[in-house]
Amino acid sequence: MNNPNTIASDKAGNNLSQQTINIGISACLTGNQVRYNGGHTQSRLCLDLLSQCFTFTSFCPEVAAGFDIPRPTMKLAGNPDSPRLVFSNDDSTDLTRELVKGFEKELPKMGHLDGYILMKNSPSCGLERIKVYQTNGHPHPQRSAGVFAKALKKQYPLMPIEEEGRLHDSKLFDNFLLRVYAYNNFKKDVLEHPSLNHLMVFHSRYKYILMAHNQDQCRVLGRLLGSHKNGSLEALIDGYFNGFIEAISKPASRKSHTNALFHILGYLKDKIAPMATEHIVTVIHNYHNGLTPLTTPLTLLKHHLMQHGCEYIKQQRYLEPYPEKISPMVNAFK
Repeated sequence: MNNPNTIASDKAGNNLSQQTINIGISACLTGNQVRYNGGHTQSRLCLDLLSQCFTFTSFCPEVAAGFDIPRPTMKLAGNPDSPRLVFSNDDSTDLTRELVKGFEKELPKMGHLDGYILMKNSPSCGLERIKVYQTNGHPHPQRSAGVFAKALKKQYPLMPIEEEGRLHDSKLFDNFLLRVYAYNNFKKDVLEHPSLNHLMVFHSRYKYILMAHNQDQCRVLGRLLGSHKNGSLEALIDGYFNGFIEAISKPASRKSHTNALFHILGYLKDKIAPMATEHIVTVIHNYHNGLTPLTTPLTLLKHHLMQHGCEYIKQQRYLEPYPEKISPMVNAFK
């Protein structure tokens, strides 16, 4: 068996763009036989599709903790706010500290990652909705996150983290890609070379993504940048990054996308023929009514913007939130 706590795939990124996108992933999803029963839960979505744009680093906290393969099943028990990891058939032995010791030295080494994909329903890796059992043997009404997943989120609260199962929802899949590339771009464009100018440029290029996801937060972030004078640059960047990640944390609605599309169409006013404008308006309305995918009005707008758009609108990340060559894969998945 291959070591599950090493690079799981090197097929990523470079053939699609020059960006290297590093994603952590639960080892069982890559086909490593690390499950309690000695098996795996190999994800074709990750291995066949996402491996073409990401470099995966696999990790199994239970293997890192030295738990046997195979091993008895485990569950969470006790207080949902701070549950204990125990064996399913014997809750007398607290395994929590043993598991934590296995991953606590590895967590600080994960700062280079641009996102993480976790195995659902796992008492160690499940991101949410994990059952926590009471002394009477019944699940507590309140659910929790797996022990490793909770520690990962605490260590990297802004990192895009998602369960593999949820990525089979096309909206969550698209939003995860957007967040991963935005997170990578912020680290590369702002955090590696911090300056007010770099932050302003980043905000400018993500303005329409922010508008489509959360108009109120877009205005808040704009005011935050506009009001900065001689304060701490580090505090400004931290505050902006937190607000930015919060704004794009959920998929944008059709209504919000439609609003952003019409705003972008405004940059073509008086530059294209009236019939062309009417056609774009019709296509945008068709998208709003669920008759066409978002790529249809976007492709049409990009065609005209390439010829008539100003540099400001051409550089909007909204027009290409992730490398263009990934879009056919996303559309095929949808």
